[in-house]
Amino acid sequence: MTRTRRRWRDLSGRQQAAILTLASVELLLTATAATDLWSRPAGQVRGRKALWWPSLLIQPFGPIAYLTLGRVPPAPR
Repeated sequence: MTRTRRRWRDLSGRQQAAILTLASVELLLTATAATDLWSRPAGQVRGRKALWWPSLLIQPFGPIAYLTLGRVPPAPR
């Protein structure tokens, strides 16, 4: 059984647009999570910041996990 590699030009316009959209969302999520992790004090992060950095490389679950579970919610006023 041989597998044929599909090239970018073989994809339809809709498929290309979907890939570019998902890649943009993934990049935006990772950049948002990295910026937040960099600027957030360690006391406002669940766990150690050093352990969250490698998790951001696990796409797309790492950035989503950090943004939903890794940050301590602000105290109510």
